[in-house]
Amino acid sequence: MKTFDLFVIGAGSGGVRASRMAAATGAAVGIAESGPLGGTCVNVGCVPKKLLVYAAHVAHDVEDARGFGWDISTPIHDWAALIRSKDAEIARLNGIYGGLLDGAGVSLLSGQARLLDAHTVQVGEEVVRAEHIVIATGSTPRPLEIPGGELAITSNEIFALPALPQRVLIVGGGYIAVEFAGILNGLGAKVTQIYRGEMFLRGFDDDLRQGLATIMPTQGVDLRFNCNVSQIEQKDDGLHCTLTDGSTLVADQVLSAIGRVPLVDGLGLDAAGVRCAADGAIEVDAWSRTNVPQISAIGDVTNRMNLTPVAIAEAMALVQTLYHDNPTKPQYQNIATAVFSTPPMATVGLTEPEARQQYAHVDVYRSTFRPMKYTLAGREERSVMKLLVDRDTDRVLGVHMLGPDAGEIMQGFGVALVCGATKAQFDATIGIHPTSAEEFVTMRTPVQEI
Repeated sequence: MKTFDLFVIGAGSGGVRASRMAAATGAAVGIAESGPLGGTCVNVGCVPKKLLVYAAHVAHDVEDARGFGWDISTPIHDWAALIRSKDAEIARLNGIYGGLLDGAGVSLLSGQARLLDAHTVQVGEEVVRAEHIVIATGSTPRPLEIPGGELAITSNEIFALPALPQRVLIVGGGYIAVEFAGILNGLGAKVTQIYRGEMFLRGFDDDLRQGLATIMPTQGVDLRFNCNVSQIEQKDDGLHCTLTDGSTLVADQVLSAIGRVPLVDGLGLDAAGVRCAADGAIEVDAWSRTNVPQISAIGDVTNRMNLTPVAIAEAMALVQTLYHDNPTKPQYQNIATAVFSTPPMATVGLTEPEARQQYAHVDVYRSTFRPMKYTLAGREERSVMKLLVDRDTDRVLGVHMLGPDAGEIMQGFGVALVCGATKAQFDATIGIHPTSAEEFVTMRTPVQEI
């Protein structure tokens, strides 16, 4: 029986980082993975999705080109060619992850891992023991539990479709649903997106949510709120979808994007005595420790903040705690994030409701404008930028943006908020002209005060 100092279950971004960094300390490390290396992010998440976002944006660039003097014939998109290119890139990344593990001296075991007890793991037919175990299995799409729900696909399957469906119903209001609405619409599909609530992208700033909801229909997305799907039936002409508003529609494909759940099935958590929350997430403390001292968990399987860079940060903190005699908690404040919608939105810090709940006096600075690029293109789409400031200390509490390059722009402001930047320091910063980003350092007058 192989024995390890550390054994990691799940070779996604968090699991790979934890195993590599632990191995660098001289620990004997093994890792188990039942699928391709890199986990959700590399294979059916962040990476392939962003590649498809780029592809969809080409259509907008072609539309806008005439305003800049370019006469471009009607473009024809080849979905199969895009998927082949995407697959080649993902295969390259899978190989890089394998090389990183091998170079670090981490033993890779291929197969489904199952805990037998707090120190023992079975991977396929092999049984190994470890002083410490880390669970980093991530999450999986939540099933659509309605009559005919099995006819829908999820984000796991959409990247492997042999052809672009011409009529698509997207169910959900999170970032995955919103992003794929933009992707599929941009590539030429007729897209209807429905969401059961009043407004999608719950948890993001309201001005950005409303701004995006205004723009998407102008691009061709049929956006319906307070609406859900109650039944799907396969008929000769497609999938007949019955909606809760009394209407029906026919689609070639239904994409269920109603959230994700921690991937814990088959892990043998009961055998090891690991406690889970009501939503299935593995319960951990501030140092990523479960109720079993020898077992930790990181990443989406804990359902804390489900972002790839956060899983990596949790992995680094755990290695500091276990192998550097430096107990370290992951930090979750001022984490910048982006939604690669069309147009994209990005944020760091508090939303306006959060700021008003936590601080007595909040100044709000807001700017809406048409990006310079769109003046010649003739596109009426408007960007939204917003700052939230604690009036008593002048500290910037939140930065929010809807518009082109929002994700790229927000990274730098993430650094500023981590450093505790004040509005006066924003004002003292000379902007780069002409850019959209300069708007964040030229807003001088609050639009609302309480």
